[in-house]
Amino acid sequence: MKKITSLFVFIIAVGGIFIFSNIIIVAQQPNNTPPDAIIDAAVRTQVIESLLKELNNNYIFPETAKKMEADIRSRIKNKEYEQITSAQKLTEKLTADLQSVSKDKHLRVRYSAQPIPVRVKRGEPTEAEKAEYSSYLKRINYGFEKVERLPGNIGYIDFRGFTDAELGAETVAAALNFVNNTDALIFDLRKNGGGNPAMVALISSYLFGDKPVHLNNLYWREGDKTEEFWTKPNVAGKKYGDKDVYVLTSSRTFSGAEEFSNNLKVLRRATIVGETTGGGANPGGMFRLTENFGVFIPTGRAINPITKTNWEGTGVEPDIKVPQEQALKTAYLLALNKSLEKAKDENLKNALKRVIEQTQKEESK
Repeated sequence: MKKITSLFVFIIAVGGIFIFSNIIIVAQQPNNTPPDAIIDAAVRTQVIESLLKELNNNYIFPETAKKMEADIRSRIKNKEYEQITSAQKLTEKLTADLQSVSKDKHLRVRYSAQPIPVRVKRGEPTEAEKAEYSSYLKRINYGFEKVERLPGNIGYIDFRGFTDAELGAETVAAALNFVNNTDALIFDLRKNGGGNPAMVALISSYLFGDKPVHLNNLYWREGDKTEEFWTKPNVAGKKYGDKDVYVLTSSRTFSGAEEFSNNLKVLRRATIVGETTGGGANPGGMFRLTENFGVFIPTGRAINPITKTNWEGTGVEPDIKVPQEQALKTAYLLALNKSLEKAKDENLKNALKRVIEQTQKEESK
């Protein structure tokens, strides 16, 4: 397996997950009905047997893989799958059964109407593949949906996905430079499904000083190896200093977005506002089961260097727990009131009071 920071080898879309080598980005799901197909007993058997083989070969916790196999075998004996003729129903049933044992929310079986490419070992991606990958990242602006300066001089970044750190470095610098002169900064991760830990480290580097800070570790079953992620002493743009940072979360905040939130919470660098996050800490990749079925299998696990734990199955608990719809207003008012406490100029105080009063009158966003 190549490192998670490597460039993509192929792109497939299965249930909204785009795979760039081992970089996983969970895209927003469309509102239309997911694809389905009628399947027979032979397909069910092939999918299940292939699934159990891949789990035993690759799942980060081998003993848990054995427990999942035993559970599935017991369900087969009880004929729980015999009446399933829908591809989607089979994936839903298998996913629920696997998660009932593992409690691992990354572990999901998927059906794709389009044939899933066979994984092959290969070298560097072609120039065409590089161009396609780069074009995709540009279209989504490397995950940056909105960057603005709110009234009262509070920075706001609506960030939807942690993409390629190398290709996105210029956009990261531009975004962080734009909000550099604000008095506080809000990262909105309520619609962020995760992504590349190298991008997590890059953005975090703007929030700390010149001394490297140990953010997170990823342990991989294959090779029995651990990758460490640290902040960078030097970045392309200006660092944000020690000014207040707020991170907005929801139950949809997942994976790499949870790592970003957890890292900053543990290091006491940010105040987390919103809902408990989704609870997916184990990175991995998509494995092909049949031509149209695949499974996302966690092949590694996050280990925080301070707590020695992660957020798998539990999520990241916010410092200030409010419904996601109220998170922005809550964090914004916190930041404004902090600015008011620090303000010495009477004109600035009065201006901040007016913004606070107006914000309190508005409906929750």
